Amino acid sequence: MADVTRVGDPHDPRLADFRDLTTADRRPDRPGGKGLVIAEGVVVVRRLLASPYPVRALLGVERRIAELDAEVDSAVPAYVTSAEVMAEVVGFHLNRGVLAVADRAKPWTLDDLTAGSRRLAVLEGVGDHENLGSLFRNAAALGVDGIVLGPGCSDPLYRRSVRVSMGHVLAVPFTTATDWPGALESLRDKGFQVLALTPRADAVALNEVRVDGPVAVLLGSEGPGLTDEAIKAADHAVRIPMAGGVDSLNVATAGAIAFHSLGAG
Repeated sequence: MADVTRVGDPHDPRLADFRDLTTADRRPDRPGGKGLVIAEGVVVVRRLLASPYPVRALLGVERRIAELDAEVDSAVPAYVTSAEVMAEVVGFHLNRGVLAVADRAKPWTLDDLTAGSRRLAVLEGVGDHENLGSLFRNAAALGVDGIVLGPGCSDPLYRRSVRVSMGHVLAVPFTTATDWPGALESLRDKGFQVLALTPRADAVALNEVRVDGPVAVLLGSEGPGLTDEAIKAADHAVRIPMAGGVDSLNVATAGAIAFHSLGAG
């Protein structure tokens, strides 16, 4: 059961991790950033509690904290307060009624991620936090084993990404590729067939692709898409057949179609 403490003062120092989240919700190397993992709402907080991310504390109204009581380790403080005090502390009104903060877990390496994996998503230039969160949610739903983040990708542990993913970003392992497009060559060396998703007319239709063995789906940003060097480093350029007059799909939607088509799930 949770170690519940009632707090009425928004300036209470014990609430420091929750203060001014619009600023604190950043990487540790940015001004004001603490780099904490922030979960909003009962469903997402529950997934954070079940994840490998070390939970530091909870803050919420009494009803929401009570819903989570049996799942919170007694060593984790849970602060109960009013919705008004919560809003003053965090810097905005939170209609989900509960927050949790956690430290980041030890990052995965590319070797860690590929060991035993059969399906990976590889992202290049996906900077929109909502698209990133949606991609992680789709990856979790469709059996993708992990995600490799190439250059230009946002932090998947940013609060908005965690929220949009419904907390699934906390369950799907990911790593950041420091060598690009060398990471794609590394995946191929490890036996992965790398398929670059692109709307180019000369790309192979997705429904014509046959995969025998591990596969990595390469997805780019919605604007420019994948870079030429990334496509060249892949085994095949692949397109999703679409009706005339539509040039592309949202990246998260395209990813979901590809994950399902290629047998993830």
